[in-house]
Amino acid sequence: MDEQQALRDMHEVMEKLLALSPYAEFCGLRLVKADEEAGSLSLGMSLRPELERIRGSGQFHGGPIASLIDTAACLAVAMRTSSPPPTISMHVDYLKSAFGPRINATALIRRVGRNLAFVDVDVIDGKNQLVATGSANLALMNNS
Repeated sequence: MDEQQALRDMHEVMEKLLALSPYAEFCGLRLVKADEEAGSLSLGMSLRPELERIRGSGQFHGGPIASLIDTAACLAVAMRTSSPPPTISMHVDYLKSAFGPRINATALIRRVGRNLAFVDVDVIDGKNQLVATGSANLALMNNS
């Protein structure tokens, strides 16, 4: 199998995992890119009225941004483990207000150990400005 086919296959697997979550569907999360070799995964989220901080403001609420970070971290680790792990802790820094129409989160795996995985996530807006960062620790299910 060539490298391009492997990337398409991984993208398809990640889209299927994302589709299993009714909450991700409600938030409108979409897979942008999945690169298993780099340990990187990007998700996008479009602004809708239900995700606004203040009605009509065009500004994302912090909760959906945190959810985007959490889901991106989880799916990034799932590329390596074949199963979406639960988050055990997460930290978010909101650097500036995030305005629509869309934001993207890029998760980068820092380490996948025997019991824990560590992921950093950057969130950028439509002007390619960094609006939030996050880090997540995820529990790996031990099958032994």
